[in-house]
Amino acid sequence: MSHAPVIAAVDGSEHSLTALEWARAAALRHGTGLLIAHVLPDHAQLYAGRRASLHDASQPEEFADPVSDRIRALLGGGPGLPEGVTYESLEGSVPEALRVIGAEALMLVMGSRGRGGFASLLLGSNSRAVATTAPCPVVVIPHAERKAADASAEESAGKVVLGLHAAETPDDVLAFAFTEASVRGTTVQVVSAYAIPPAPTMMIDAPFAVIPPEGLPDDGDAVPAEREMLRSQSERLAPFRSRYPEVPVEQAAVPGDAAGRLVIASRSAELVVVGRHHPRRKAMALLIGSVANAVLQHAHGPVAVVPTLPAEASDAA
Repeated sequence: MSHAPVIAAVDGSEHSLTALEWARAAALRHGTGLLIAHVLPDHAQLYAGRRASLHDASQPEEFADPVSDRIRALLGGGPGLPEGVTYESLEGSVPEALRVIGAEALMLVMGSRGRGGFASLLLGSNSRAVATTAPCPVVVIPHAERKAADASAEESAGKVVLGLHAAETPDDVLAFAFTEASVRGTTVQVVSAYAIPPAPTMMIDAPFAVIPPEGLPDDGDAVPAEREMLRSQSERLAPFRSRYPEVPVEQAAVPGDAAGRLVIASRSAELVVVGRHHPRRKAMALLIGSVANAVLQHAHGPVAVVPTLPAEASDAA
């Protein structure tokens, strides 16, 4: 089990406190520490820079951080906390400060919009920048108004949903999804898309069919593209089924738009897991992929964006 902490990025808003609660529960599930990080506002950073340049001993050494003080008061030291809870007040831009501190994290959890975001935005600029550049998995928690009303009866309810391109999604993404399902005691539901030519009778909004491994078609009932996608899924998932035998697996192959199906699944899923970018596009490695971006923009529940991790991090997971 990894000893890297779960990091919760907070800014004092109610929405960031929801992300903090998600991070607290994740740290408990993984048996690791919780690091609560707050990037100081510009005026506090200017004060720190001025004091350092003037060497004024009459001034306090540190600028008060009311956000961290409020979080400490809210959490207290009662039950329901991980064994190690630490606080960091950071300087610099939000994306850069969190990128640096995220190098040692199991995952970084933050809200989809911060205190300064426009209410009409589905995804704030800082959340998108962190999800694009952080060296660790980033879990983005959407605003409460984006939560689906009652989706408990839907196919993905209570499950970890993995968006999988069988030939291209890095192993780190699959390992993260299976680990999350394992610590939650739930199912991994794997969703892949295949391309088919449009037909007049095709129902674009038809719900996808979830298939357990033993129910994979071995005859002509499925269209060839669907049958091939399910076979490719099975081959790709085989090592992870062996590594995580306690985790049930469901497979779904859908025509066309993977992002749209993942957004639908996010209405009821515990977590949706996607890879950050297309691994073949080395020149574009710092950009987020189209599927990950679309899911982040429109998801109704938590989304984990997983980069390709350093070898030592992958081994520890």
